Amino acid sequence: MSRRYPLNDSFGSRLPLSRASLDRDHLSRTLGIDELLADPRARVIVMHDRAALLSAPAALAVHRPDRVPEYELAIYLGRAVEDDGEISAGAPVTALIVGDATAASLDGEWGELRQLGAELSVRDAGLFTEALAMANWHSSYRFSPRSGRASIPDAAGWTRRDPENGVESFPRTDAAIIVGITDEDDRLLLGSNAMWEKNRFSLLAGFVEPGESLEAAVIREVFEESGVHVVDPVYKGSQPWPFPASLMVGFRARVAPGSSTVGTPDGEEILEVRWFTREELAALSATGEIRLPGNTSIARAIIDDWYGGALPDGGRW
Repeated sequence: MSRRYPLNDSFGSRLPLSRASLDRDHLSRTLGIDELLADPRARVIVMHDRAALLSAPAALAVHRPDRVPEYELAIYLGRAVEDDGEISAGAPVTALIVGDATAASLDGEWGELRQLGAELSVRDAGLFTEALAMANWHSSYRFSPRSGRASIPDAAGWTRRDPENGVESFPRTDAAIIVGITDEDDRLLLGSNAMWEKNRFSLLAGFVEPGESLEAAVIREVFEESGVHVVDPVYKGSQPWPFPASLMVGFRARVAPGSSTVGTPDGEEILEVRWFTREELAALSATGEIRLPGNTSIARAIIDDWYGGALPDGGRW
């Protein structure tokens, strides 16, 4: 069950995609999507090509199921835990994934989670994040990993089933660490990824390997990407990152005593690493000389936490 997360946590409250106000209600998944949509209280959100239909610049459009003429996939998200004027308490909420023709027939603008996440309400952030993560999983795992046959959605969108042998596949999430690294002068280490424009910097991050702890992944990834040895990883918080299927686990760590702070980027994934004081980063981000992660990301939450407040760039991407 999800209620309102995070609770009473000053850092966790800065993680926009960790917010939710929905009972995921796993027991009702066995009812089947048709029965859930037939509930008079049922409401749906609509998605197309990883974007959601909006009713306002930062609000999801909420409809009765019969307002959406056709859909390609339905994913049951859960039940509302309170009446908010649009969705009544206990109402089942479903994400409908629509094709091009249906998307074109619906009134309203479309928005992407990466840009809107920090501006959405608790309810909408939780709905959009869950829906996008599940839609991405269905898109990536359309075939049975055992037989290679095309699979079909089942359990109200929460499994995919081989129609011949009944073998089920379940949604997966890939764990990744992301870490704010400081030296003895409390400078912050940031890196520029090869896939970004040259002036964009963020925290170092990477996927957890099989058989590896989160803390070990922090130490390994930082050294692989920057050549810097760190110690004492301290957990800060986690946030789903459905782009396409990650759980970002945030840490702080410090340079190992006696180790060099001279960064050596790997040259493939990370092209440049730089240390920043608070004054330097504030000045460079304010002018746009350095671009930082947007407010939707846990990277930005960790950077702002180190800085001691919101940096002056406004959290733009």
